[in-house]
Amino acid sequence: MRVLFILNPKSGHLLRRPGIPRRLQRFIASSLPGASLAETTAPGHATVLARQAAADGMECVVAVGGDGTVNEVASGLLGTDSVLGILPLGSGNGLARELCIPLDLDAALGNLLTGRPRRIDSGLANGHPFFCTCGTGFDAHVVQRFNSRVKRGFLAYVQEGLHAWRNYEPARYEVRVDGLSQGLRQALFLTVANASQFGNEARIAPLARLDDGSLELVVVRPLSTLQALLTTWRLFRGTLRHGPLTEYFSARAFEVIPGRPGYFHVDGEVRPLEGALAISLRPKSLSVLCPAP
Repeated sequence: MRVLFILNPKSGHLLRRPGIPRRLQRFIASSLPGASLAETTAPGHATVLARQAAADGMECVVAVGGDGTVNEVASGLLGTDSVLGILPLGSGNGLARELCIPLDLDAALGNLLTGRPRRIDSGLANGHPFFCTCGTGFDAHVVQRFNSRVKRGFLAYVQEGLHAWRNYEPARYEVRVDGLSQGLRQALFLTVANASQFGNEARIAPLARLDDGSLELVVVRPLSTLQALLTTWRLFRGTLRHGPLTEYFSARAFEVIPGRPGYFHVDGEVRPLEGALAISLRPKSLSVLCPAP
C-alpha cells in the first residue's frame, strides 16, 4: 500500500513529544516499506500535500496531529479515492473519537494495518470544509481565545471559557433551514454538526451521524450561570438534546445571519465572520480508515 504521512513539525503536540517522528520512521521501516513522511511548512500546506498525494494515486494519506491537521489533510482528499488515516495527537481529537480510532499511538498505528475504509459525509462552511462541527457565537469566541494560547489542552479550554463568560453578550441571528427562514432568535451559540461531538466526548448533537446524509443545527439560547453549568453537564452526558434552552434542526443546508460581526469555527479553526454563514452538506465525500468491526 502506498502511504504518505503528513505532520506539522511545529505543532505544539509534536514539540512536546519530540520522539514521534523517529517512531514513525521505525514503524515505516518495519511495517510499511515504501511509505514516506512529509512535513508541512505553513498553514494550509497539509491540504496541498494531501491533494497532490491523491492526484499521484497515493492509496492512504495519514494526518499526524490534532484536529487542525486532520481537517487540512482531509480537505485535500475530498472527492478522491485516497483514504484518510489518522494518528490523533491533539487536545480534542473529535473525528478520531467519533470513528473509534484509538488515541494510543501504538494502537492507532496498528489501525493503519488492520483498519477498513469507511465513507463519511463532510460539510462546507463559507467554502471551508469541516468534518465534525462548525459554528458561531460564544464557542467560536472561546476557540479564538484558546488558539492564541501557547499551552493547550482541555483545562486551558475551560479556563478560556470561564474568562470569556464574564463579558460575552449573546447576539441575534436569522436562521434559514434548507432555504426557509425560521425567523430571528437570540442565541449564546449556534453549532452545525456532522458528528455528534466537538471532541473530548462533548456531545453537542447526540443524534448526529457522520454518514446519514444530513447535518444538525443546534441553537443554544442565552443561559444564566446556573443554566450554563447544567448545560455543560448535559453536554458531557450526551443528553443536551433534552435541555429546555436548546433547539435542533436537521437538514442538508443552513444559513445563519448574525446581527453583528464575530467569528466562526470549522473543526476548531477560527475565521472572522462579518456576513452570513452558509453551510452545506457533501454526502459520502471522504473515505477514512477505521477499526474493523
